[in-house]
Amino acid sequence: MHQAGLRILVVNGPNLNLLGSREPEVYGPETLEMIASRLRAIGPELGFEVTFFQANGEGQLIDALQGARGTADGVVLNPGALGHYSFALRDAVSAIGVPVFEVHLSNVFAREPFRRRLVVAAVAAGVVVGAGPLGYELAIRGLLAKLHQER
Repeated sequence: MHQAGLRILVVNGPNLNLLGSREPEVYGPETLEMIASRLRAIGPELGFEVTFFQANGEGQLIDALQGARGTADGVVLNPGALGHYSFALRDAVSAIGVPVFEVHLSNVFAREPFRRRLVVAAVAAGVVVGAGPLGYELAIRGLLAKLHQER
């Protein structure tokens, strides 16, 4: 069912390098490297290769998204706080011509009011919120299903 050799770029925004130690009661105890290792392990079974990128700067994230054109079949994006207000990030997702699934570890809709607005979501192929680290795998599975439909 899955296409072999699909290339998935996982882009992580501000403060996600602190996963595991940053507010574990909200974001869980897993580090970003633990999440990356789990996704690399399931890649061969599901027919994808994964590349990870993390940056704290908006411009670096936009550069990574633009770099996905022609190098990735799909993107999983955890924009962190930028997902709530970055129209530049939204424009990049819209412009790259590559399907993007947005991920948020916590249930942003059960948190502070400012977190309930997701400006990137409107141009994403899908959004996964509140599933914790499993959200990355769910996003990849959704992305693979979408890519399979398109081929």
